[in-house]
Amino acid sequence: MKSVIITAYREERTIGKAIEQILPQLEKKDELIVTAPDRETIEVVQRYKDKRIRFIQDEGKGKPLALNKVLNIVKGKILIFTDGDVFIEEDAIERICKPFENKKIGAATGRPISMNGKQSMLGYWSNLLTDAGAHKFRLSKRKKGKFIMVSGYLFAMRKGLVEEIPENTLSDDAAISHIIYNKRYEIVYVPSAKVYVKYPDNFNDWIKQKLRSAGGYSQLKKGVKAKESSRNFLKEGIHIHWALSYPRTIKEYVWTLILVLARIYLWWIIIWNIKLKKKEFNKIWLRVESTK
Repeated sequence: MKSVIITAYREERTIGKAIEQILPQLEKKDELIVTAPDRETIEVVQRYKDKRIRFIQDEGKGKPLALNKVLNIVKGKILIFTDGDVFIEEDAIERICKPFENKKIGAATGRPISMNGKQSMLGYWSNLLTDAGAHKFRLSKRKKGKFIMVSGYLFAMRKGLVEEIPENTLSDDAAISHIIYNKRYEIVYVPSAKVYVKYPDNFNDWIKQKLRSAGGYSQLKKGVKAKESSRNFLKEGIHIHWALSYPRTIKEYVWTLILVLARIYLWWIIIWNIKLKKKEFNKIWLRVESTK
């Protein structure tokens, strides 16, 4: 039995399509759990009368607490996690579950694909960071047999490996990855399991999103023991050649150089807000409107 878990918050415009992409990929014995705190999302979910759908209302105090609530009631042996504002490709669930035939596999992660066009600078950045960044990085790790971090947009894991996520965790996918890795299970990358993601289209939202994701890795040690070193500015610098080999036009080269400067600025904000000022979870976990 499989359980698909969708976490959502004020995603009434996208949750319906997310559900409709998933249901045809499930068997009768499987379940689809949607967790959200807001009335608008709840009303959309309640329109679906499929018996496989279960709705869990969370308290709106962050994704980690919502996931912890679901982990206590989930039934499937394989748990697949995704979000209410992304869309998984046909057969992605079957593909991401295939590796679990090997008992050494604890988790499998899918491949995020940007829905943004390359015509704008922010759209180009999203394609570069998913294609030349996350995708190549995971392929490189897979080839070398090294630790791979799951993507919160789409990943699967065995039930029971993660019982609880620290409630103030900014990057729940990073925390889950390290918990599983610490239990000596392997994490695999399944690039054929694709999930389509809309990324920010303005700089303020870009900073908010990256502050949560990249900043969350540097915060890990507060709640989860990380055997592998987390993402940091120096690690990103080592792989800058992937970014510099991605552009095909002069305009894209300029946008790439601006992205390098933006990442430097981002890491300065991370160091200032998380390392030095030690800002609280609710001051950093800010909603990104332009991805909805």
